[in-house]
Amino acid sequence: MVALAAVWLAGCALMPERVPLGATRAEIERRLGPPTMVHALADGTRLQYSRQPAGQEVYNLDLDGGGHLRQIEQVMDAAWLQRIEVDRWTRETAKLYLGRPALVERVASWDGDIWTYRFQSITGPRQVHLHLDAAGVVRRLMFTDEPLPDDAFGFGR
Repeated sequence: MVALAAVWLAGCALMPERVPLGATRAEIERRLGPPTMVHALADGTRLQYSRQPAGQEVYNLDLDGGGHLRQIEQVMDAAWLQRIEVDRWTRETAKLYLGRPALVERVASWDGDIWTYRFQSITGPRQVHLHLDAAGVVRRLMFTDEPLPDDAFGFGR
């Protein structure tokens, strides 16, 4: 029972959504470890905690100019991802909001990179694909179901 409680508490410590507003960067990093990316904002700093490529979440923890947490946002959500602006977002914008992609691909039918991010929707695991042109501008956005292994549901047993 004690071991189960310790595992549960350790899991809570890694949950960005449980960090209290007003926490300092040092407090955040003590609870969550180092961020996967850090971005300078006009009025503060963004600490990004991504669970890509294996996970389906990206948390942006925005600190104000004084270094205190003012906002937490999990952006791997179908509604949030609809905010991506084709022909306006760049590679840098994608990194600022979404972090590093789970997968970067090139295909013969597209002259640029395709950045893929994983997320969970109410219908199951999905992917969003950002098609970046050679200059690094998002020119196309596609949503697909995430392919599952053949026996993910145990049908092969």
